[in-house]
Amino acid sequence: MKISIASRPLRSESLVYVVNDVQDVKKLSIPEDLKDIAIGQLKKDIREVVIPETGRLICIVSVDQKKEEYKTAESLRKSGHALLTALNRNKVSGVFIENASSVEQASLWLAEGMALGNYQFIRFKKDREKEANSLRELHLHAAQCAASDAETLQAVVDAVYLVRDLVNLPVNYLNAVGLAQEIVRVGKSAGFKTEVFSKPKIEALKMGGLLAVNQGSVDPPTFSIMEYKPRNAVNKQPIVLVGKGVVYDTGGLSLKPTPNSMDYMKCDMAGAAVVLGVIYCAARTRLPLHLIGLVPATDNRPGFNAFAPGDVITMHNQTTVEMLNSDAEGRMILADALSFARQYKPELLIDVATLTGAAHRALGEQAFALMRTASDDVLQLLQQASLEVYERYVEFPLWEEYAELLKSDIADIKNVGGVNAGMITAAKFLEKFTDYPWIHMDIAGIAFLSSQSAYRGKNATGMGVRLLYRFLQRRALQK
Repeated sequence: MKISIASRPLRSESLVYVVNDVQDVKKLSIPEDLKDIAIGQLKKDIREVVIPETGRLICIVSVDQKKEEYKTAESLRKSGHALLTALNRNKVSGVFIENASSVEQASLWLAEGMALGNYQFIRFKKDREKEANSLRELHLHAAQCAASDAETLQAVVDAVYLVRDLVNLPVNYLNAVGLAQEIVRVGKSAGFKTEVFSKPKIEALKMGGLLAVNQGSVDPPTFSIMEYKPRNAVNKQPIVLVGKGVVYDTGGLSLKPTPNSMDYMKCDMAGAAVVLGVIYCAARTRLPLHLIGLVPATDNRPGFNAFAPGDVITMHNQTTVEMLNSDAEGRMILADALSFARQYKPELLIDVATLTGAAHRALGEQAFALMRTASDDVLQLLQQASLEVYERYVEFPLWEEYAELLKSDIADIKNVGGVNAGMITAAKFLEKFTDYPWIHMDIAGIAFLSSQSAYRGKNATGMGVRLLYRFLQRRALQK
């Protein structure tokens, strides 16, 4: 999807107007009979009006203006998505969006919903050319939208598409080595540094958690490092992003049930993909922040010498872990990465992971679970970003009493804490490997959807990219 500004529409280009009400419609430069049709539809409380005209469509979107701006923005994104069916059915290739409303960013929000909703993953379909959406270009009125805003939106949409593509790829097309290769490829295209540790280096670093999870796999693990460090970075210490890179999770010897569990476990590397997407977007837009991304990657299989419940694993920081459930593997590989990150003395570390079914059961597909040791000031920035992009979270406590559930009789800690508060005990496990301000994002419920959810689509959503990028934009404004 190409997003750009233009001073006027092409002669045959379909038009999209954003209006507040029928009074705005009367001022539009379209034929009077079309105005009458649009006004009649709007009076019936139809917010997205589509009118065929010779060789093109005229679309009029009425703003559902809310008291809170972020709700207005989300409504416009959904309206943008709602137009897609008509546009693609009529083989429209490009649209010109003009904002005739009083909402300053209306055309950007509408375009965002259209662009994100137009995503498809059809690379494995024989008739993909026939099934491909016709819409390819969005032109925003140059008098109402700055070129820089369109360029930023383009980078964000491209980042979300990248993440969705990676998460939708099955493991026979994207194993841990393949994921590392994608990270290197994207780094070269966007202009950030990458380094990939192979298994011998991981062994030398004594990353016991990552190595243990990998024991059942025929494919080797990888540990990828991304670094984006512009000369004008405003942060003296880096912000570190860590993403869970389990490219496929059978549950190991603690085998998952199927269907509706193991079937979709190609998505268990969504955290890693989100981290890559955020750093890609930051580099594309030259965000003045020093960022580091860490991705431990492997699949989790029950083969070969797979680690077994009861095993004791020595982690990167020498903590010993009694592994009682091999399906709690994500925290094992993340813990090594969190320990490794200490050398950077991060200003803040955020980890992103499809970590627990408990988070999904608690929050469904509307929000992710968040736990943190970071300050209230940092959380306030994240909260503002969360509402602006409508990727919401619920904060859960990290009370010390939950750590009691992780005590082991034979090792320093266990890797599971029982049937209750699973997302919290998972976070308490990870907390033991940090000594810096930290935020944990458990995105298990929102990373991959079994049914269509407006512009977020079906299957991989890319959720987390827009939130973290917006958060980093806000952080970059602080000196």
